[in-house]
Amino acid sequence: MSEQTIALVTGANKGIGYEIAAGLGALGWRVGVGARDRDRREGAVAKLRAAGADAFGVPLDVTDDASVAGAAALVEESAGRLDVLVNNAGITGSAPQLPTEVDPATVRTVVETNVIGVIRVTNAMLPLLRRSPSPRIVNVSSGVGSLTRQTTPGSDTGPIAAAYTPSKTFLNAVTVQYAKELRDTGILINAACPGYCATDLNGFRGVRTPEQGAAVAIRLATLPDGGPSGGFFDDEGEVPW
Repeated sequence: MSEQTIALVTGANKGIGYEIAAGLGALGWRVGVGARDRDRREGAVAKLRAAGADAFGVPLDVTDDASVAGAAALVEESAGRLDVLVNNAGITGSAPQLPTEVDPATVRTVVETNVIGVIRVTNAMLPLLRRSPSPRIVNVSSGVGSLTRQTTPGSDTGPIAAAYTPSKTFLNAVTVQYAKELRDTGILINAACPGYCATDLNGFRGVRTPEQGAAVAIRLATLPDGGPSGGFFDDEGEVPW
């Protein structure tokens, strides 16, 4: 197996995911660009390679069992193991998302990608992560999923969103459950809040750049052995649950 650190970033063809892949590539890592759309995936890989990164494309739809299994087989064939998994792929879902008006199908679709997709990919990649001397998993979450922030008067957690916001709360809880199960394995798993970044996910209304948003995920991907696990972090430190 290669001595080079191997990472896989889901939803890495654009936005924060792309910048996470770029940041890890700049460390000299070999980075798998996970994405559904072939043209966007190949375009991102070409751009990363032009910048000097050792990038390779990984066809990956996190909502599809066969696609995820194929991605795991590709990583195994090309690298033999996985050192870092960044679960970045996510969607907001269609409007409206007022609890009294939201279509249950919208909630189901968002959870399928933002939560179940993370579980699906993580479990498929765990055999490869277990071959790493220092495996790390980063789940890209959002501060809007913090129940503390949601219930603190004056705290800005964005518009009411009965699909997207609870999906991030759900993802945070799942992250904690993984950390509890994996506590004696050396696998560190944490949730990352990138902040309100300008991406097409929010119509480029954010106030931070995707590169700024990627920083916390890169930090958690490079934690030393014995680092925290089961936590929720942003640039300033721990985010309250």
